[in-house]
Amino acid sequence: MRRIRGGLTTGALVLATAACSAGGGGGSDQAAAKMAASPKPTVSAARIDIEPKAGATDVKPSGALKVSVASGKLSKVTVTDKDGKAVDGAISADGASWVPKAGLAVSSQYKVTALASDANGIATQAESTFGTLTPEKDAGPHDNIDDGSTYGVGMIVSLNFKKAVKDRDAALKGISIEASDGSVVKGHWFGDDRVDFRPEKFWKPGTKVTVHYRLKSVEVSPDVYGGVDSDQTFTIGRDQQTTVDARKDTMTVVRDGQTVDTIPITAGKPGFDSWNGTMVIEEKAERTRMSSQGLSNVSAAESYDLSDVPHAMRLTDSGTYVHGNSWAVGAMGSYNASHGCIGLQDARYGSDGSDAGKYFRSALVGDPVTVVNSKGAEVAADNGLSGWNTDWKNW
Repeated sequence: MRRIRGGLTTGALVLATAACSAGGGGGSDQAAAKMAASPKPTVSAARIDIEPKAGATDVKPSGALKVSVASGKLSKVTVTDKDGKAVDGAISADGASWVPKAGLAVSSQYKVTALASDANGIATQAESTFGTLTPEKDAGPHDNIDDGSTYGVGMIVSLNFKKAVKDRDAALKGISIEASDGSVVKGHWFGDDRVDFRPEKFWKPGTKVTVHYRLKSVEVSPDVYGGVDSDQTFTIGRDQQTTVDARKDTMTVVRDGQTVDTIPITAGKPGFDSWNGTMVIEEKAERTRMSSQGLSNVSAAESYDLSDVPHAMRLTDSGTYVHGNSWAVGAMGSYNASHGCIGLQDARYGSDGSDAGKYFRSALVGDPVTVVNSKGAEVAADNGLSGWNTDWKNW
């Protein structure tokens, strides 16, 4: 009986040991090995989409470029032109898209590289290259500024387009004017083909002004682009302001706050009354031709054609000048005898020593000339550089 019990006990111990070895240590090792052998995902679930597609041509520079991702988030987007210059842009807060902060350039090649990751952190990359269109039509803008010139304190930058501008906001975004004294400059549209720029008040003497045009890649009308990228700089000279009193027939010249001259003049006679308001000298000529041809309110008896009017300083597009006058010297300071211009005493072909000659030499394009006490209407803001007659809140 003892041997039987002893044998059974020994057998039980052996079986127990075998069972512990098979079900414990051996089973766990096999499971761990199986798990280690299971492959991890190697392909990202994120799917990147780049517009325009690779190889696209004639792409519009604005609105066409966009990068987006499905089942993931963008981590980096790089866009460069053919010279390697980066295009500034931003990934959206949710990581789902990227767009450039400004339009692209026309006639250019671009490369896009985008990186994104899925929820498991597995990354993917996509690339695209494309070309932007070359405009067939541009708006042909031109302004009244000569680079490096000096102008008077009333100078207004006037930009004219040969083709109508339908997207004014886009055009204005392509134009910036920088003043050395920090003056704020705003643009005001006169129709679809002209925009003028000025500060709230006359410029301060000595101010350096730089006009930045970045219109070449701006679509200002359907399929019509701005056509120019350039910088132009000009300087504001001394402060000379002139006031013409059409009732007293005098012209007072104030330079840097001091009255430097009071000149007898003749202004527009009844029926041809001079404009009231502030005008600006927009061009100067030693001599010019003045004719009544094309003016509807001039009778045959009042018609004129003067081929060499001296010391002519144009104030309006409609034909108002400050100019030398040798044929109505008796009217100077006494009564109004002109067809709307401001006449100053001068010799037949002009004299540097005359009232007109001295004023001509002192004047700059951009000098303001204000007419008061005329029986005429106020000059329109778009007649020459007469925008100073529009108050700032309406400019």
